[in-house]
Amino acid sequence: MIFGLAAYAQLPFEPLPQALIGVALALSAAIAMARRFRALPVVALLGAFWVGFCLLPIHSGMFGTPMLAFPAYGQFEARVDEIISANAEERRIVVSGLVPMGTTRPVAISRARLLVPAEPALELGDTIFGRFRLAPVPGPVLPGGYDGQFHSYFSGIGAYGSVIGDFALVAPASGFDVSRMIESLRFGIGARIDAVLDGDTAAIGRAMVMGDQSALSDETRDILAESGLAHIYSISGLHLSIVAGGVFWLLRLGLAAVPALGTRLPVKKLAAIGGLVAAAGYLMLAGGPANVPALRSTIMLALIFGAVLAGRRALTMRNVAFAALAIILIDPASVFRPSFQLSFAAVVGLIGYFELPRRPVKGQSGWLLRIGSTVWVTAMTSFIAGLATLLFSAYHFQQTAPLGVVGNVLVLPVVSLVIMPFAVISVLLMPFGIEGAAVSVMGWGIDRMVDGGVLVAGWSEGLTGNPLLTPVAILIGIAALASVCLCRQLVADAGACGRAAVDPAAGPRSAARYSGG
Repeated sequence: MIFGLAAYAQLPFEPLPQALIGVALALSAAIAMARRFRALPVVALLGAFWVGFCLLPIHSGMFGTPMLAFPAYGQFEARVDEIISANAEERRIVVSGLVPMGTTRPVAISRARLLVPAEPALELGDTIFGRFRLAPVPGPVLPGGYDGQFHSYFSGIGAYGSVIGDFALVAPASGFDVSRMIESLRFGIGARIDAVLDGDTAAIGRAMVMGDQSALSDETRDILAESGLAHIYSISGLHLSIVAGGVFWLLRLGLAAVPALGTRLPVKKLAAIGGLVAAAGYLMLAGGPANVPALRSTIMLALIFGAVLAGRRALTMRNVAFAALAIILIDPASVFRPSFQLSFAAVVGLIGYFELPRRPVKGQSGWLLRIGSTVWVTAMTSFIAGLATLLFSAYHFQQTAPLGVVGNVLVLPVVSLVIMPFAVISVLLMPFGIEGAAVSVMGWGIDRMVDGGVLVAGWSEGLTGNPLLTPVAILIGIAALASVCLCRQLVADAGACGRAAVDPAAGPRSAARYSGG
């Protein structure tokens, strides 16, 4: 399916809808007849390729927009659809329904992203007025670079712009709106964090709690990128796993600790439901479905907890494939975004590594051994994830973090044990107005995280580079990850045979155990 998307993106022309439908009908007939000739797998692969090929045209028809070709100026009324970020000086918002006023010429775009003043206060659904300066969405700076036009088109955003005068709130939103309530909650939480913390500490806190990275300084971004810690302030699988997994663990522990409940209720399944609710709530705080990395991670967690509810194994390549299919069907353009490629590359690499055959680990005694084991698992997790995403990050960002493993080993315990737990505690205490101490502890953890980033970035000085890779690098990375997915059973069988050869007394059962049988 992904190869179908890539093939469509490389076409120099737009295929006719009749041709797309005709090929789809032919493939459907071929699938119906394939069972007789035992060619169903091949025809199914061709069908998946064609589905991927057709997804972008379908998505374009549903969500695409005309793109502004030339700058436009004038007075407009518009509806506020989304508040991307806000600070004391300005806000970035997305508006729709642009209505020209007076002698202003109309524009054919569906939506526009605007930079507007901080006052008056806005909510989703408000109608605003102002003199707008609209400009075409910029394309890639370098060949093969980030294409803002491509991604804006599939988001329905046809222009970027700013307010140059007469900005006013014409009519506030009316009626009950869940998205408006969630947006007010998000920025209310951000204001509570700003009341306790300041500077980049507050900016990172807002980024990790509500997904707003707008106030983070370029200097801190560079430090965290050089030390391999840039993924920490972007809400994704790490944060959602800590929050949802923590809720799951606490609920399971609490219910099991009460004999009357632990013996009568399905404790594990109830804890899984609690984890699902926590993941969904965190997704809403992170910006909802518009935050694609958070949405992708939430779908993955839903599959994991769903497997727990169904009594099945939770973390498998099959679940990763289901999550990828769901994201591709919902937002096929995300396949070309760095966040999609980096997230799934890391997850596939980690599952592939930890499912390799290995000797059973005996229970470890002593706190030193447990600490050593935790450090080793953290280091290996960081190393495998970094190795799996190396080509993708070098291609998209022209930057690598050679000591990223060291940075993650130093910092992840602080993130897991201090920052995220106290972030959750602070949000739970905000309705009572007593979140100050918890936010302060979270801020202390953020400062230690940045200190670790500064230390590792200093060690990395002279080691980082700016590699320029061709698209062939992406194909190599995809092929490598595909080999991890497709050849795991071969590796497991080879490990089982090797184990049986070294230890004949192990017998068939040991071989079956090592090969996953």
